[in-house]
Amino acid sequence: MGRFFKRFYLVVMFVFLYAPIGALMVLSFNSSKYMSKWGGFSLKWYEQLFSSQLIMSALKTTLIIAFLSALIATVIGTAACIGINHMKKVPRTLVMGMNSIPLMNADIVTGISLMLCFIAFGVSLGFGTVLISHITFNIPYVVLSVMPKMKQTEKSTYEAALDLGASPLQAFFKVVFPDILPGILSGFLLSFTMSLDDFIITHFTKGAGVNTLSTLIYSEVRKGIKPSLYALSTILFLAVLVLLIIANLPKKKSKETVKEQ
Repeated sequence: MGRFFKRFYLVVMFVFLYAPIGALMVLSFNSSKYMSKWGGFSLKWYEQLFSSQLIMSALKTTLIIAFLSALIATVIGTAACIGINHMKKVPRTLVMGMNSIPLMNADIVTGISLMLCFIAFGVSLGFGTVLISHITFNIPYVVLSVMPKMKQTEKSTYEAALDLGASPLQAFFKVVFPDILPGILSGFLLSFTMSLDDFIITHFTKGAGVNTLSTLIYSEVRKGIKPSLYALSTILFLAVLVLLIIANLPKKKSKETVKEQ
C-alpha cells in the first residue's frame, strides 16, 4: 500500500511539473490560434517561426552568446579550480563560500550591479556587455561542477608524471584532465543552459538593437501571445532535454564499465 502511494505521489508530481509544457507543445501543432479550440494538426506556426527574421536573429544572438559565454566560463572556471585545489583548507573554504554568493544572490541585484558597473566605466551596453555578464554568472556553476572531480584526482599520479619527465602542461592534460573531463562537460552544458534561459541579467545589460530569445519573448508577450511562441518554446524545451540526455550519457557508461569490471 505504501509503495502504491509513493508511485501515486511521483506520478502527480510529474504531471504537475510537465502538464503545462505538454499543453504548450500540443498547442504548437494546433492550426487554430485560439487555445480553447482545436483546429487540427498543423505545422504552420513552425513555418511562421522560421520565416520570422526577428526571431531568427534573436535565436542566432542567443546561441552565440550561450556558446561563447559557456566556453570562456568553462576555461576560466577550470583554471580557478586548479588554483583553489592547491590552496590551504581555510582559504579554500573562504573562496568556495565567495563562489556560492552569486548563485544565491537575486538575479535582479546582479543585473543592476553589472549595468551600473558598465555605465561607471563608460562601456556602451550591447552584445559585449551581455557576453561579459553571462560569463560572470556562469563561472560559479563551472567551479561547482569541476571542483568535486578535482578533489577526486590523485596528486601522486600528477607528481609521478612530472618525475617521469613530463612537463607540467603535459602532466595536466595526460593525467588530470581526463579525470575532471566529466565535470568540465557538465559545467559547460549547465552554463550553456543557464545562458539560454537567462532574462533578468540580459534585460539590464543589453543595449538597443540587441535581443536574445528571452527578451524578445518578453516584449512580444506584452503585445499579445502569438502561437509561433508556442513553437519556439517547444523547440527550446526539446533542445534542453537533448542536452541533459547528452550530459548523463557518460555517467551511465562509466557505471556500466565499473559493473563489468
